[in-house]
Amino acid sequence: MSDRLPETVRTAGGPGRTPARYVTVDAEDDGRRIDNFLQSELPDVPRGRLYRLVRRGEVRVDGARVRAGRRLRAGEAVRIPPVAASEPHDPGRRAAPGRGLRLEEEILYEDDQLLVLNKPAGLAAHGGSGVSFGVIELLRAARPRAPCLQLAHRLDRDTSGCLIVAKRRSALRALHEALRGRALDKRYVALVGGSLTAGRRRVDLPLDRGRASGGERRVRVSRTGRESVTELAPLALGDEVTLAEAFPRTGRTHQIRVHCAALGHPIAGDERYGDEAFNLRLRRMGLRRLFLHAASVRIEEPGRSPVVVRAPLDRALIAFASRLAVPAHVLARFHPPSEPGSP
Repeated sequence: MSDRLPETVRTAGGPGRTPARYVTVDAEDDGRRIDNFLQSELPDVPRGRLYRLVRRGEVRVDGARVRAGRRLRAGEAVRIPPVAASEPHDPGRRAAPGRGLRLEEEILYEDDQLLVLNKPAGLAAHGGSGVSFGVIELLRAARPRAPCLQLAHRLDRDTSGCLIVAKRRSALRALHEALRGRALDKRYVALVGGSLTAGRRRVDLPLDRGRASGGERRVRVSRTGRESVTELAPLALGDEVTLAEAFPRTGRTHQIRVHCAALGHPIAGDERYGDEAFNLRLRRMGLRRLFLHAASVRIEEPGRSPVVVRAPLDRALIAFASRLAVPAHVLARFHPPSEPGSP
C-alpha cells in the first residue's frame, strides 16, 4: 500500500452530500467492532442506516468490504461513506482556517515524519460525537496541501498537552506499533484528591467501555474488561490534594481518570468520574478545567536518536497549583518549556 492516502475522495453524491473520508484506526480503537466505530464517527446517523451502509459495501477497511461485526486493527484505513448533510455533520466542513493557523503556534516539535503540539484544553482531538471539528480538522484546514495528517493517538477534549500527529502513513504505522509495544513513553501531570502517600504505585485494573443511560461514553473497571495499567507517582502532597505524575502503560479511553477515581483519588475538575463536592470546592477557589495535562512524550523513530518533547502547563493551572502551596521548584519542571528534542 502507498504511504500516502488521500484524506477525502469526492464522490458523485450530488448537492447536499459530504465527501467520503478515510479514518485511520488508532491504538485506542484496536479490536473495536466496525459498527461501534461508525457510531462514533457518524453519531447522528441511525444505527439501522449504518448497518445498511455496511451491507451495501459503502464502508470499507483497507479497500475491502466488511461485515458489521468485523473487529478493527490499529493502522487500518476505514472509508466513511458520503451521507446526506442533513443527517450527520461533516467534522471538517466547519473547521475555521484562522483557528488552524493559530493552532500552528502550539507546535512543539516537527520533522518530516510527525509533529507534536500542545493541545489546548477544551478542544477535541478530532470532530465527531457532536463536535464539529477538532485539532486534526484545524490542521488540515491550515495545511490544505499536506498529503497525510493523521492522529497517532487521542487526548480527551478537556485534557491538554502533547498530541502526536503523523505526516506519513509509514510514520503512523510505526507510531501505532510503538504504542502497542509500549515503546512510546507518555507522562502526565494531574492534581488528585487526597494524599498519595504510598509512593510510586502500579494500578492494574481492566477497563470496559460503554454508554451511560444518557448516551455519553463511560468507562468502568470490570473483570471482563481490557488490560489497563497506569503508574502513579506523587510530586507534592497537600492536606486535601496531591500533585502527581501518571504514566499510562496502555492506551485505554479515559484510563488515567478512571484509575484515579477507582483508587479514591479523583482528578480535580473531572465532571464525569470525579467527586462533585471536591470539584465544587476547587471551582470556588478558581479551577475552571480538568487538571490533567500530557506533560511529555518520548518518541523513538527508526534510525534516529530518541526525541523527548515537553509541553508546559498553562498559566491558569500553574497559578492554581501555586495557590494550593505546591512548591515552586516542583512547578518549575513544567514551566517554562524545555528545548524540544533533548532527552
